[in-house]
Amino acid sequence: MSEPSAVVHEQVVDGFGTVRIRPLAPHADADLLHGWVSQERASFWGMNGLTRDQVAGIYAHMDTLDTHHAFLVALDGDPVAVLQTYEPEADRVSECYEVLPGDIGIHLLLAPAGPGGARSGWTAALLAVVASYVFGTLDRRRVVVDPDVRNEKAVARFLRQGFAAGPVVVLPEVDLPDVYIPEKKAQLAFLTREVTFRA
Repeated sequence: MSEPSAVVHEQVVDGFGTVRIRPLAPHADADLLHGWVSQERASFWGMNGLTRDQVAGIYAHMDTLDTHHAFLVALDGDPVAVLQTYEPEADRVSECYEVLPGDIGIHLLLAPAGPGGARSGWTAALLAVVASYVFGTLDRRRVVVDPDVRNEKAVARFLRQGFAAGPVVVLPEVDLPDVYIPEKKAQLAFLTREVTFRA
């Protein structure tokens, strides 16, 4: 099981704070996770309506995989996002585009805005740290994202950050004993290490 203290990436961002990425602990972090994924704003994450134990179970299963990983992202000690990384060739997205050596897939769920409301530049700074982690620490060459086409906010956010839009695809349904994921119409987008990341 993942240990909450095992930080895999730490970065100080001027004017923003210290960002730490650590493996998500499915059971220890379950209350926090359930609170985030249960909100209507997180509907595209696909966990609305699940119980706390069901959410913990999904991440406990992911914790057993070598190809899919979940992390908790904290800013100055406060949890601010869930980052999931995955090997595209071991994911349904591989049926929809040509996977290249050095590719990595990510999903990012941002926490609800704090009491002070949304901060300008907050998402851009967080995505820049995620990019530093996957390109630097993990030494990957290209990131692929697959937001639901209806999630216009997420699609626009990635494109503003320098991702190049790929095709709109239909990710097939996954129906396995341990996991069920419904079909999804997604907008693929790609960010290569050579592209200057726009913060």
